[in-house]
Amino acid sequence: MAGICGVVPILGVGQVSSFPIFAVRRSCPNASHLSLKDVDESRYSSEIVKQVYREKISQRCCRVSVKCYLNKSRDQERKDVSQATLIWRAIKLPIYSVAAVPLTVASAAAYLQTGKFLVRRYLVLLISSIFIITWLNLSNDVYDFDTGADKNKKESVVNIVGSRTGTLVAANLLLAFGFAGLIWVASVAGNVRSLLLLLCAVICGYVYQCPPFRLSYQGLGEPLCFAAFGPFATTAFYLMQITSRNLSYSCSITGTILSASILVGCTTTLILFCSHFHQVQIGKKAGSEIVKIAIVALYFALFVLSIGKALPLTSTVLCALTVPMGNMVVNYVEKNYHDNEKIFMAKYYCVRLHALFGIALAAGLVAARRFGIYSPRLIFP
Repeated sequence: MAGICGVVPILGVGQVSSFPIFAVRRSCPNASHLSLKDVDESRYSSEIVKQVYREKISQRCCRVSVKCYLNKSRDQERKDVSQATLIWRAIKLPIYSVAAVPLTVASAAAYLQTGKFLVRRYLVLLISSIFIITWLNLSNDVYDFDTGADKNKKESVVNIVGSRTGTLVAANLLLAFGFAGLIWVASVAGNVRSLLLLLCAVICGYVYQCPPFRLSYQGLGEPLCFAAFGPFATTAFYLMQITSRNLSYSCSITGTILSASILVGCTTTLILFCSHFHQVQIGKKAGSEIVKIAIVALYFALFVLSIGKALPLTSTVLCALTVPMGNMVVNYVEKNYHDNEKIFMAKYYCVRLHALFGIALAAGLVAARRFGIYSPRLIFP
């Protein structure tokens, strides 16, 4: 047994060193389980009694040293897990669903309209969207670092990398590459409106976090997020999939794509709200109520849009199957809104809801086309 308590330097009892147990290498950080009375053997006159007492103390120290060793192992394991979690949080991989879901729903709406799915455009738009989302995440870390908001945030990319300038340069390069991909697809599609809508989405992202605007600090983050990922991005992706110089499709906007974009914007905004749940100015209790109201409003809007025939019944039915996930989000937030460490995970529950709801919505649009049971109504020719 390697670990034994260092009693002598703590208690200052010289005669304790006569115990054989203390000749072993010491690794226990303290001797809180022993008192001065425990190590005082002068109370016993018989050598036999002293020997028995020493053996008891030795056994006791051994048991505690085992606990110390196990605690150290668990502490080291927690440290290793924390480092892995730190890197995971910095990458924010689940958050990239906000790049895939608007594009997938938009492509499904275009398929409903035309019966065509343009794979190459989808892939270029997906990669470009990922680049732009990465720009959002990296530049957000940079400007939060500048304001001091991320001073003690260990998962901040700036803190991990150790270079503010390097992080900002990487972010801007990714934005340039991403926007270049969007321009290429818009050029192939021959659709200027789609590019203008995506430019509006990027501008929303810029004024959300970048100086001199930083509107997120003014409580405008959620409206900007809704507009950027909902009506702007989703509608733009739809137009890029539905139009082409070589195809006879008209550049038409339907009630279906607008309705779908609203729902996508709602689930995306919910992720942002729960990401900053610990910072909400209305209070955590009120914040948990907002989450509950938002989830109820999401499914109510789904029902209303279905009744108004803005969405096909197939999408309504499939999206309704995600209600248990929505209920899970509500329950988790209501249970943990007061705990900053646990409420951090709420955004990942929202990501699951966002992804599942988006997949269900897109699958319903595709099914409506396959079964020929729904025809979108034009709003803007």
